[in-house]
Amino acid sequence: MPNLPDALRALRYRNFRLFISGQLVSLIGTWMQTVAQSWLVYRLTGQAAMLGLVAFAGMFPVFLLSTVGGMAADRMRAHTLIVITQSASLVLTLILALLTLSHHVHLWHIVTTSLLLGVVNAFDIPARQVFVAQTVERTDLMNAIALNSSMFNGARIIGPAVAGILVASIGEGWCFLINSVSYVAVLAGLLAMRLDAAHTRQAPKGDHSALEGFRFILGAHAVRDLLGLLGLVSLMGMPYTVLMPIFADQILHGGAKALGLLMGISGVGALVGALSLALRRSPKGLGHWIAGCAMGFGAALIAFSLSRSFPLSVLLMLPVGYTLMVQMASTNTLIQMMIPDTLRGRVMSVYSMMFMGMAPIGALLGGTLAHHLGAPLTVALGGAGCLAAGLAFALRLPRWRQGARALYRSEESARGSGSLAGERPSPGRASD
Repeated sequence: MPNLPDALRALRYRNFRLFISGQLVSLIGTWMQTVAQSWLVYRLTGQAAMLGLVAFAGMFPVFLLSTVGGMAADRMRAHTLIVITQSASLVLTLILALLTLSHHVHLWHIVTTSLLLGVVNAFDIPARQVFVAQTVERTDLMNAIALNSSMFNGARIIGPAVAGILVASIGEGWCFLINSVSYVAVLAGLLAMRLDAAHTRQAPKGDHSALEGFRFILGAHAVRDLLGLLGLVSLMGMPYTVLMPIFADQILHGGAKALGLLMGISGVGALVGALSLALRRSPKGLGHWIAGCAMGFGAALIAFSLSRSFPLSVLLMLPVGYTLMVQMASTNTLIQMMIPDTLRGRVMSVYSMMFMGMAPIGALLGGTLAHHLGAPLTVALGGAGCLAAGLAFALRLPRWRQGARALYRSEESARGSGSLAGERPSPGRASD
C-alpha cells in the first residue's frame, strides 16, 4: 500500500493491518459488553457501590498481575500469548451471555466473570503493547500507536450506541453474545499473519525478573513522571465511567439509550484526539500536550458534574474523551520511544498498572464516595485532583524534557550502533 495518506502510513504493514482490523471488530463487541454490563448491574442492584465493585473486580487483576504478564510478553512470542488470551476471553464472555440469556445471571456471576477477564487482560495488554511495536518500523511506531488508539475509539463510538439500543429493546444478554462472537475476528487476523524473526525471537539472556523493569523506571525520571501522572489521572478521573449509569438515569433521566449516547460521544472526542496524534510525525512537544490534557480532562469532568442539561452533558463528553485519549496515547508513545526492546513488556506492564490497574481502586473508591456524597460531587472531586496533578507535571516540564531527551538519544544511539541487547529485526516488507 505505497500511496496511503501520511496519517495512515502504519497501514502499509500487512501484519499491522490484520491486527488492527480484527481488533476493531472485537472492541466494538467489548464496548457493547461494557455498557450492557454496567446497565445490568445497575438494573439488578440500583447501587453505585455495586457498580464500583464490578469495575474493581474487572480491573484490579491488571494492577496485581500485569508485571507477571509483562515478564511473559518478554519471554515468549507476543503473538502466541495474544492468541491464548483472546481465546480465553471468548469463552468467558460466552458463559456470561448464556447465563444472562437464560435468565439465571446473578451479581456474583458478573463479578466472577469480570475478575477472570481481568486476569486475562493482565497478560493480554502487555502482549499487545509489545506486538504492535513488532509489526512496524520504529519510525512509524508513533503513527501505529495513534492508529491503534483511533481504532479503539472508533469502536468506542459504535459499541455503546449499539448497546444502548439493544439493551433497551432486547436485553443485555445479546450484547454479551455478540461480544463473544467478535473475538473470532481477532483470532482469524492473528492466524492469517506472516511472522518473521521479529515475532519469533527468543528472549535474550539476562535478568528476566519484574525487578529489572522497575529498576529501569526508578532510574529514568522522565518515564517515572509520565507513569505517575497517568496513574493519578486514572485513579481520580476514570471513576466517571463507572458512575455514568447514575448520571444517565437519575440525573439526566435518559435511561439506557442516554448511557449509550454519552459513552459514544466521549468516544467521538477520543477518536478526534487519536487522529490528531496520527497526523504528527515527531514526538516533539508531546510533554506540553500531556500536561495540558491532564488539566483539561479535570476541568471537563468538573463541568460535566455540574451540568443538569442532557444536551450540555453530551457536548461536554467531547473534551472529556479528547483530553483523556491524547494524554494516554501520548504517554504510551513517549514511553515506547524511550525503552529498550528487552524491557518493553515489563515496562509497558507498569503502564498497564497505572492506566488500567489504578482505575479499579478509583472505581471502588468512587462508588463508595458516590453512595455517601452523590455521583456529581464525586466526579467533581476527581476532576479537581486531575487538574492539580496536571499542573504539578507542567511545573516539572523543563526537568522532564532534559531526562526525556537523554533517554531518547541513548536509545537511538544503542540502536544505531547495534549494541542494544535483543535489538528487534526489521518487521519485513511494509507493503507485503
